[in-house]
Amino acid sequence: MNVIMWIVQIALALLAVAGGAFKVFMFDELAKVPAAASLSQGAWSALGVLEMVCGALLILPAALRWMPRLTPIAATVLALESLGLAVLYGQYSTELVATNPLVWAALMALAAIFVVYGRSRRSPEA
Repeated sequence: MNVIMWIVQIALALLAVAGGAFKVFMFDELAKVPAAASLSQGAWSALGVLEMVCGALLILPAALRWMPRLTPIAATVLALESLGLAVLYGQYSTELVATNPLVWAALMALAAIFVVYGRSRRSPEA
């Protein structure tokens, strides 16, 4: 179970950092998505920074054994943010295709919930 937890955690961290960097540094591409008009560029950038910080906190505390309780907290924040984005994206399209951001937000939320459960129920150092 520990190996699976680490695989999901690393995948979630990479997805969060990549998604956050996209929101911060590629707003012109993000603006092409209809749901992007719902939030300002500053709000998208703030969400992007939040995702990148949470992505780092998914790995570093547990790997360095320094304040490992930050890992489930970061996963909780990511789960809530992803669920909020899924609701936002769902208002524009519920089509289940890889190009729909709703699919990625929902998958990210499920992975984050799995990490919260796994790291909260078990020893965070594992």
